[in-house]
Amino acid sequence: MTDEVLTNKEIAVLLELASKTVYSMAQWGERPAFKVRGQWRIRRSELEKWIDEQPRGGVGERDGEQ
Repeated sequence: MTDEVLTNKEIAVLLELASKTVYSMAQWGERPAFKVRGQWRIRRSELEKWIDEQPRGGVGERDGEQ
C-alpha cells in the first residue's frame, strides 16, 4: 500500500475546517471515509478525488459563501 492514509485532524488542516466538522461529514456520509479502531480515516487519493468532484461556488451556495 503506497497511498497515504489521513486522519481527521490532517483532513481538517487541509480543508481549513474544524475537526468536529470533518468528523460529522464522515459520520453522515458526506465524504468518503473508513474506520480503523473507531477512528475515521481516508486515503489521500480518495480525498483529492472527492474534492475534485465537489461543486464550485456560485448561486445556491449552502452556507452563503461564494
